[in-house]
Amino acid sequence: MATQTPPAGQSSGGPGKPPNGESEAAARDVELLKVVVTRDGQKVTAQWAIHPQIKHDLLPDEWKELSDIMSQVTNIVGTRFAQVLSETEPDQPGNA
Repeated sequence: MATQTPPAGQSSGGPGKPPNGESEAAARDVELLKVVVTRDGQKVTAQWAIHPQIKHDLLPDEWKELSDIMSQVTNIVGTRFAQVLSETEPDQPGNA
């Protein structure tokens, strides 16, 4: 799940060398937390993921708290996405 890529429009400066003289921290994007909303017709699904190392470093109580919060986040994001979708693409009357 974690990705380490140079920012858009910049090439790698080679092994161990940041591109264009930038600091190494600025040269990499690392995906720590991700929320993905997908749509299949009228069905909207929201999921979340966390970098495996962060999950490993969390205490059980911290993991439970994060899971509860992220469940709320995915519910909010998924519900809002579904609302916007229904406003922009209302059900079309059929020829039944």
